[in-house]
Amino acid sequence: MEKFIIEGGIPLKGEMTPSGNKNAALPLLAACILTDEPVILHNMPQILDVLAMKNLIESLGVSIEFINKNTWKIHAKDVRFADLDPELCKKIRASILLAGPMVARCGEMILPPPGGDVIGRRRVDTHILALEKLGAHVAYDRIFHFTANKLTGADILLDEASVTATENAIMAAVTATGDSVIKNAASEPHIQELCYLLNKMGANIENIGSNTLHIHGVPKLHGCEFTVGPDYLEVISFVGAAVITHGEITIRNAGHEYLDMIRLVFNRIGVVWEKRGADLFVPADQPLKIETDLGNAIPEISVMPWPSFPTDLMSIAIVVATQSKGSMLFHDWMYPSRMYFTDKLVSMGAQIVLCDPHRCIVQGPTPLYSEKLESPDIRAGMSLVLAALSAKGSSVIRNVRQIDRGYETVDEKLNSLGASIIREVE
Repeated sequence: MEKFIIEGGIPLKGEMTPSGNKNAALPLLAACILTDEPVILHNMPQILDVLAMKNLIESLGVSIEFINKNTWKIHAKDVRFADLDPELCKKIRASILLAGPMVARCGEMILPPPGGDVIGRRRVDTHILALEKLGAHVAYDRIFHFTANKLTGADILLDEASVTATENAIMAAVTATGDSVIKNAASEPHIQELCYLLNKMGANIENIGSNTLHIHGVPKLHGCEFTVGPDYLEVISFVGAAVITHGEITIRNAGHEYLDMIRLVFNRIGVVWEKRGADLFVPADQPLKIETDLGNAIPEISVMPWPSFPTDLMSIAIVVATQSKGSMLFHDWMYPSRMYFTDKLVSMGAQIVLCDPHRCIVQGPTPLYSEKLESPDIRAGMSLVLAALSAKGSSVIRNVRQIDRGYETVDEKLNSLGASIIREVE
């Protein structure tokens, strides 16, 4: 097990470039199964979740070659039905993304239960219902067994706007016979990137970025080259790191087209940044005052499906709010365990009331003090890094491989901005 030793109170300064979007890279890898021609993906993040997905796909007979560290050549010429390693599947939620393309390409898929972050129950029913509408049969007895003689286009209404279920439905529908309509589709940036890649491979997907996708099935897809966009979650994590240390940084190629709602929410916490072409500049002088609702009521930040505020940034926003003047209610109705990390912030001196598993109230600003902590999941782990960067003294964060699952060399990037983070093996 590895740990970070972080010396707090050092303002960050300089510039950084975010890695490719983790949540895009995973479905893009799965989509490569749909063609027997090579696909070259640029700006692939070298993180544990993506490497685990790579190992899963290779076990299905797919060839993956590193042209360089972040450019991969994926060739699914000889893809075959095979048993997946249950331990690998437990490591990542994205293992379920293999169901759609494998049923479409090979007509069968056996999948052990997917894993991922422990942030509450994460149902897979929506995946099954969508694939069944397209003609697949799904049996479950501790493992999932997907089969299909032929997939046929269908009118699909998802019972929830699930990101991965939308991705699975898209990948199964693009080569199905006939037309499909996916309603109540999720529309996150990574889903848009998946659609753009598939269209570049010869698919015919319309209304990209909306919650109603029209897909005209095609008989065959071909290879192409595609560049993964910047990880907006990493971008905002570094915005938070700069703000909480009273630093000043520039983030290159920040992907502003996906930041409008996030910017609106962070403005309410008293955080501002500037657009400088494709770059994002975080000034050292921040208002850090919470904007109250009409009548001086305590404002609420609630997560919602895209394009509203994403659940994966809730923990970052909570940490930043500990350093803003005023009170803020945070509400994450999606996951019942997302808020449990706040007890670690309280131990560092934050004033947070956990109302129930889904809501907390933050009162700021309060100075934070060093503590010995453990990363519970990717996003909470990164939020603890931010808290430690702000805290007085030296903090220790254990189990940092959780953070490595979603952030590429985060300690090196932060150290390049002046932070003091030592990675040690325990």
